Amino acid sequence: MPRPIQAHINLNALENNLQVARRATSARLMSIIKADGYGHGMLCVAEALSASDGFALLGIQDAMRLRDAGFRQPVLMLEGFFGAEDLALICEYNLTCVIHSAWQIALLDAYPKNAGLDVWLKVNSGMNRLGFTPQQASQAMEQLRRHRAVREITLMTHFANADEARGIAEPLALFNDFAAPYRVPRSLANSAALLRYPESHGDWVRPGLMLYGASPFADAGAQQFGLKPTMTLSSRIIAVQDLRAGDEIGYGALFRAEHPMRVGIVACGYADGYPRHAPNGTPILIDGQRAQTLGRVSMDMLYADLSKLPQADVGSRVVLWGEGLPVEEVARAAGTASYELMCALTDRVPIVV
Repeated sequence: MPRPIQAHINLNALENNLQVARRATSARLMSIIKADGYGHGMLCVAEALSASDGFALLGIQDAMRLRDAGFRQPVLMLEGFFGAEDLALICEYNLTCVIHSAWQIALLDAYPKNAGLDVWLKVNSGMNRLGFTPQQASQAMEQLRRHRAVREITLMTHFANADEARGIAEPLALFNDFAAPYRVPRSLANSAALLRYPESHGDWVRPGLMLYGASPFADAGAQQFGLKPTMTLSSRIIAVQDLRAGDEIGYGALFRAEHPMRVGIVACGYADGYPRHAPNGTPILIDGQRAQTLGRVSMDMLYADLSKLPQADVGSRVVLWGEGLPVEEVARAAGTASYELMCALTDRVPIVV
């Protein structure tokens, strides 16, 4: 009998969340499916999101897999190419590339003759990760417009604080000032900006986290936007320990019982992708009822408080996040982000569609 942990992927929820994005904007949807579809399985996600106007990811091998599976929408390489040797494959598979640095422009001469490359010029509006400053971007724009390999140019930026109170006013103004002279498509909005700042939508929006049923905001849950959870990570209790007052549990003895209590041992640990740093009190569901973790998460197991669940026993189903327990709530308790939880799911966890 296999180990009881699994991640169930809800394709209907993915389709629903795409429609939420569609209703929020008139812009085209560039669905983000990097990191193996945020841990859901890239091709599985792409099929459920097949009504997208385009897909964005990182690796050229993933882009090739997407094309080989029959997807014909624009496929955007979010970090562009990494060397001149990539350009032949990018041409063969008709991929679109982000251009974020001068060295990439210098390599464009290696692009195959008699072909055209669609590029997205990335403007650094304050994230200070990738992209040209507005001053640098003017020169880059002129170089790309003159280059024989370049077909269509889209201007893009990425907001650092769209999900926070600080908002996007300053970087949006910076980007708009730069982009004003150019009559080319624009792409600015991630999930947070798509949901909260319609003035940023431009011609392409880039939904990511929201497609996977999680809210990008600390002050608003996914349900408020009509989003549905797409991944439910579940397992079962495989043992029960009866503690006496004063008993300690787990590595480092981070929890000590103040009174007699029952503790369930759940077949899920950090080698499955559950965060090792999740503290005492991180929420879980046991047979549909709320409970909490105790002690330090082990490589293969974690502890669950059964004090208020007398019916829970070996075999009880445990939801770590997903249906009935929003992934962002678990992430918040563990001091991390929903993205990290879903993307950290390891290969040893079976994915069930």
